[in-house]
Amino acid sequence: MIPKLSPPTSFPSKTASFHEITRTGHSFAASLRIALFLAALSFSLQAAELFPFVLPWDDASAGATDVSAWLEKPAGRNGFIAAKNGHLFAGDNRQRFIGVNIAFGANFPTHGDAEKVAGRMAKFGINCVRFHHMDMNSAPAGIFSKDGRTLDPERLDRLDYFIFQLKERGIYADLNLHVSRTYPDLPGSEKEGSPKFDKGVDNFAAAMIALQKDYARALLTHVNPYTKSAYTDEPAVAFIEINNENALLDEWHIGGLDHLPAPYRRELSGLWADWLKTAHGGMASPPAAWAEGAHPAGPELLVNGDFAQGFEHWNLEQHEGAAAQIKTADGVLRVDVQKTGPQPWHVQFNQAGLHFRQGETYTATFRARAATPRKISVNASQAHEPWAVLGSKEFALTPEWQSCSLTFAASQSDDRGRLSFSGLATATGVCEVAGISLRIGAVNGTVERNAEGAFASFARDEVAGHTFAVQRDWYRFLWDTEARYWKGMKQFLREDLHAKSLIVGTPLGWSPFPIQAQMDVIDSHAYWQHPRFPHKPWDAEDWTVAPLPMTGAADGGVLPRLALQRVTGMPYICTEYNEAAPNPYSAETFPLICAYAAFQDWDGIFAFAYSHRTDDWAKGYFPSFFDIDQHPAKMASLAASAALFLRGDVSPGSRENLAIVPLETVIDTARASGPRVACDAFGLSPLTALLHRTAIRLNPMTDRTLFRAVIEPVIISDADPSAPTHERSKFTSDTRQLNWDTDDKVVTIDTPRSKGVIGFAERRTYDLGGIGIEFGALKQGFGIIQLTVLEGADFSSAKRILVTAVATAENTGMEWKDVKRDSVGSQWGHSPSLVEGVPAKIRFLPGQKWKAWPLDERGRRREAMALQENTLEIGPESKTLWYELTAE
Repeated sequence: MIPKLSPPTSFPSKTASFHEITRTGHSFAASLRIALFLAALSFSLQAAELFPFVLPWDDASAGATDVSAWLEKPAGRNGFIAAKNGHLFAGDNRQRFIGVNIAFGANFPTHGDAEKVAGRMAKFGINCVRFHHMDMNSAPAGIFSKDGRTLDPERLDRLDYFIFQLKERGIYADLNLHVSRTYPDLPGSEKEGSPKFDKGVDNFAAAMIALQKDYARALLTHVNPYTKSAYTDEPAVAFIEINNENALLDEWHIGGLDHLPAPYRRELSGLWADWLKTAHGGMASPPAAWAEGAHPAGPELLVNGDFAQGFEHWNLEQHEGAAAQIKTADGVLRVDVQKTGPQPWHVQFNQAGLHFRQGETYTATFRARAATPRKISVNASQAHEPWAVLGSKEFALTPEWQSCSLTFAASQSDDRGRLSFSGLATATGVCEVAGISLRIGAVNGTVERNAEGAFASFARDEVAGHTFAVQRDWYRFLWDTEARYWKGMKQFLREDLHAKSLIVGTPLGWSPFPIQAQMDVIDSHAYWQHPRFPHKPWDAEDWTVAPLPMTGAADGGVLPRLALQRVTGMPYICTEYNEAAPNPYSAETFPLICAYAAFQDWDGIFAFAYSHRTDDWAKGYFPSFFDIDQHPAKMASLAASAALFLRGDVSPGSRENLAIVPLETVIDTARASGPRVACDAFGLSPLTALLHRTAIRLNPMTDRTLFRAVIEPVIISDADPSAPTHERSKFTSDTRQLNWDTDDKVVTIDTPRSKGVIGFAERRTYDLGGIGIEFGALKQGFGIIQLTVLEGADFSSAKRILVTAVATAENTGMEWKDVKRDSVGSQWGHSPSLVEGVPAKIRFLPGQKWKAWPLDERGRRREAMALQENTLEIGPESKTLWYELTAE
């Protein structure tokens, strides 16, 4: 819930920052005042060594870092969470969620641990837990018994007690149904070729849908003995999610259904036949429109595809230390990879200077083999930034020569395109390629029938060789089939099981927004610098996480892309978000998303994840990419960040920019480019999200004009003093509370009850509504300071303030693989976790007198600190990330 706030009695005057004043040439008097201010704060510090700082896993103690009072207890006290006026409500009160994911065995703590974990979560403002990956394994890591169908009683009891403890502390539940279960519908020997976790297939396969319903019935109608309610009747269950990151359109688009086992292909073909009968009648003969636009293959587009001229017109690329040698002889190109690279594309060869036209069909053919089995990818793409891929396919090579073919409809036009053979840096050894050809492909106006006489279903690159009418019908069939699945599952939960919680389908990006708009809530996922696995997925030793800060991203990183997916008029949550460890800048995770989620007026943010670990809570260090529970910088910033979003310190934007799009345009756009259809596909710049609220919605127009939309801004007067400024690299929100300078790589927050600086602030000074912050030396040049009023309407009337200062965090004994500091492999180190103490001077408003204390890892006061002339000096000598101030 967003606590009701009393209006501030007075607001601090807003003054320009020092850098802004010196650039714009303010009066001498103003400059002199700033110079005197800087002189008063000036000091010199060298970046200090890291020191131990472990946040106890079982801490629920009171103090300045305890914001559990912001949570209404018990969860569900005002009835079920409801969707009203485009947002979430608990009774008559607006509800927002700062949530976390619990994954795998961590879903089932012992009773004693459940009490402690729930208490700690509440202390940090966490008010919803998403129960994730319960279904992948049998007990003890999962909820199923050994048969993979029935629920394990002991795991279910642990889950029940955990949810009970969360409820008592004001923490809601989000129950996920299918996440990572492989369905026991067929023997494993008959499922070869099915996508991982049966994704996409379970949107249409009747046996899998029946198993989903069986699981939902068993879990949701079960009565929790501690709450005395079935989960269908439990108001502390805020959401029920049907299927995680799983949709038919996405799986088909990425080629995941290209090798379907025969039983599933037959079932899909049968559904396609039924759809055609409904759409076109008896289908004794194909529609005449299917033949329109058919044509033979065009001329050759490549030069020297037979290597008769050696390697001329081709380019070999080697990056990041990867190395290869090439030879040509007798029409064969021989690529000998001698050293692998961090990413598969670090060895590739390509031919540039190609012209691609959006929607046109192209066919690339070649022969290839490899000394040892390996995979390569063939991509048609831009030969310039942003290197967009226009068509691609992966091929599994063996020692035997094989003929390979890629047919695709170009997702966009480009006059500087290229054809690339990539993925070669994954392993050393020899690959050979011959007879490469690229042509405007033949377009077929007929569709083959299967053995039963029905038109057969298509693999992804099969449909590209057919006319536009065939492609459109096929994609509309997939669209309608997926939409029927979500509607049917929601109907089953609501009408058959009588579930009263809000129902979520799957995140946008996997399923397009018009389909997910059938659900109660729109969901999305995003990660900044997700780990990359160049050779084997989820290899614990072989991975990289780019050490990049999102504050330094010229495009705003992932936040604008999240904002451009919001559907106006519907609640919007992001149930997975994180900046992966060990990125040294990941302390920015929660301050950034909480600030901009509040500005965009979203309804929920969920960290992925709190923990994946089974009965292993007292780690004392962060052992993986995503778990935040033992990450000191991320956890320490949660209370101040909760104030921005949960308490509502950052105001929603005053203006909303909409992309208004006809349904047929959305369908055609998704067919060409994939199911992630957001505002930017229709002309709205992502950076607009740093200035105004953004959203997309359907237009009731029915025309089929491709790639057209209406951008409908809410007009405000140019004379309005709240109108935003938009310089080349500086983005000031229309509320004037947030400013993102992508050149300086700094975000500032200036609201009546919260102030903050996030980014490369070393030896810089900031004036936020009369509060001065001067940073000292920092190990990475990067640091974060947040000031949060705990008691009082604003800083001028504050009685109690929390200061949060975070920067780099590592583990004792963490071993970087090299100077790039982008991987530690399996050497995550051990306890205790280590942090950087941010050196700074903070000047508070004149006329106020303060007492100050550094706080220990539980948020308890240590020995009092002295303030000099209303200025608090903090730094590594205090061995803390938190400080408390009270007015004298």
